[in-house]
Amino acid sequence: MSARDRILGRIRAAQGKAPVASPQERAVVASYIGARAPGPCPSLDWDPAVRFRERVLALSSTYEDVGAIEDAPRAVAHYLRGQALPLTAVCWPELSSLPWQEAGLVVETRAARGDDLVGITGAYCAIAETGTLLLLSGPRTPAAASLLPETHIALVRANCIVHTMEDAWALVREEHGMPPRAVNFVSGPSRTADIEQTLTLGAHGPYRVHVVLVR
Repeated sequence: MSARDRILGRIRAAQGKAPVASPQERAVVASYIGARAPGPCPSLDWDPAVRFRERVLALSSTYEDVGAIEDAPRAVAHYLRGQALPLTAVCWPELSSLPWQEAGLVVETRAARGDDLVGITGAYCAIAETGTLLLLSGPRTPAAASLLPETHIALVRANCIVHTMEDAWALVREEHGMPPRAVNFVSGPSRTADIEQTLTLGAHGPYRVHVVLVR
């Protein structure tokens, strides 16, 4: 039993309920949610890929298109050279088979550490309405790669772009049921304006976010 299950079990016990929700309880909740219309939704008469690009750029991220996932390493190398960054990075294990070495990159497949400068990830899906990346943690998709390095490069497949946040959550529930331990939303570089309302990038996470869209 996980720590999460133990905590929720104690809460349910304090309410006089069994430690784990029964199938009947889950059915009642699902019926309640399904019987109600979703919240107000703006007009969606735009192309998701076009809208996603517009919002990504508006969030101070950078963006590039490639035709196939095998082209992504060359795009990453081109971006790093343009930023005068070293051609070294860490990446998600699920991206380890890409031709990084052929592109002139030294890429380690592991979770990021505090001294790593570049982290390369995929994305579970991307939200066109806001230009947001949705990342799910797991053994092959460690969260640290998008949080610790100063530069976060995300490889996003065009067929994984959804219209809205509601669509993204519906996809997670449909494919995973219960979300994993961490669900991270990335909307551009980390930023804060805590001090005199002066916007500062990279305060609590990556200073740069670069999106490589795979058509």
